[in-house]
Amino acid sequence: MAKNDNNNQEEPLEKQLWKAADKLRKNIDAAEYKHIVLGLIFLRYISDAFEGLYSRLQRGEGDYAGADPEDRDEYKAENVFFVPSIARWSYLQARAKLPEIGKDVDGAMDAIEKENPSLRGVLPKVYARGNLDPTSLGGLIDQVSNIALGDAKTRSADILGHVFEYFLGEFALAEGKKGGQFYTPRSVVQLLVEMLEPYKGRVFDPCCGSGGMFVHSEKFVAEHQGKVNDISIYGQESNQTTWRLAKMNLAIRSIDSSQVKWNNEGSFLNDAHKDLKADYVIANPPFNDSDWSGDLLRKDGRWKYGVPPTGNANYAWIQHFLYHLSPSGQTGFVLAKGALTSKSSGEGEIRKELVEGRLVDCIVNLPPKLFLNTQIPASLWFLSRNKANGKYRNRTDEILFIDARNTGHLINRRTREFSKEDIEKIAETYHNWRNPEGNYEDVKGFCNSASIERVKELDYVLTPGRYVGLPDDEDDFDFKERFTQLKAEFEEQLKEEAGLNSQIQENLSEIKMEGENGI
Repeated sequence: MAKNDNNNQEEPLEKQLWKAADKLRKNIDAAEYKHIVLGLIFLRYISDAFEGLYSRLQRGEGDYAGADPEDRDEYKAENVFFVPSIARWSYLQARAKLPEIGKDVDGAMDAIEKENPSLRGVLPKVYARGNLDPTSLGGLIDQVSNIALGDAKTRSADILGHVFEYFLGEFALAEGKKGGQFYTPRSVVQLLVEMLEPYKGRVFDPCCGSGGMFVHSEKFVAEHQGKVNDISIYGQESNQTTWRLAKMNLAIRSIDSSQVKWNNEGSFLNDAHKDLKADYVIANPPFNDSDWSGDLLRKDGRWKYGVPPTGNANYAWIQHFLYHLSPSGQTGFVLAKGALTSKSSGEGEIRKELVEGRLVDCIVNLPPKLFLNTQIPASLWFLSRNKANGKYRNRTDEILFIDARNTGHLINRRTREFSKEDIEKIAETYHNWRNPEGNYEDVKGFCNSASIERVKELDYVLTPGRYVGLPDDEDDFDFKERFTQLKAEFEEQLKEEAGLNSQIQENLSEIKMEGENGI
């Protein structure tokens, strides 16, 4: 027993908290429960930040001499949310065992929104509902109270931010497919950000979910000793519930979210940042979205490289990203793998125009099971407005292909993630190829730097497998066996994903063509 206790004590704080919080869930659906738990974590964060500044103002030392700790302007000047007395964590913690605690927490959320206009309409008021009994809520408050203790108190914002992010991921796993709508897996976001390197400038995500791309962009700059204030964040989200999560996720990191906008029409019909030209666009748009109102946008000015089909938004998203890039801007995004080969409804012609326009910089083929909401095979695209702008090596007539299908590891039966080493390997391959001083070499079965002429010869198909070939140790590859295996996998996907027949047929055709080409 002692051994088990020791193991439990060695578990990271966020895992211990998750287990404890999950035990209190009882009959509440994960989709609803996440707002209850994440709202409390957020409340704890802003209360910690407020009380820290309140104490300094109360002491009145140095720059705070003569300051009034109840003056709202003092907090505004320090970019700290003002928390009224009935919403402070110490007050709520003292009342955690009372039967009316649910009403107290809802009242605290209301009071905070009234004092802080940027949070209006953001915070959850779900604590007095009948399916959450006061005892469980009191237990949750006790758990959240244990997040920052002792010498960790000074780092409570970092700890709370980390716990918030961890809980977002765990709730997404608990919700399965629905969870994937608000959450891009952390390791995928890390890979995108590490490859794109957004050190400085305007970062835009027009389908931002819970804001993970922004959090990791800021984290990337901080970890590489840059200046976080050199980045400005712009975003848009069509799901109001998800937008609220994003606003809390960013606020808990002290990231300015004033330019993260919500409207239920979405980025295509109601672009909230029409005049924005971003230095970086990072995104994970919905795969193969057929309900994107494409029939209303046939003459839209964004379709510079061809009008996207009304039944699939993939190439609409690509051109939306490009429309919002500055003259030297770069974009990295996730897309369904079928977009690498599709020729239906003019998609092949649009892809040809992107290649001939020297916009495509790098394509990464991803392993299966990375995403919670779909089993559709996926890829990463990296496009650059100016591949000869002097910041990096001139790659105007080249495209880098990386086949990362054999990377990552399973964290459960249905979900895979990248390790730190996987991310470093893929990102460093791209950087070594892109940078003037880079030491890049083609690796059979993993990466290949192909000329535009070679891509043209292969009819502008961008599947990395066509270019990288098979590793040397797989020269005895049994194509027939592999084809049978992949066919079975795709048939299983067909059962799970209604309406994906055309996507699956494209992938089967791609496998046959690879076999005919000896790949």
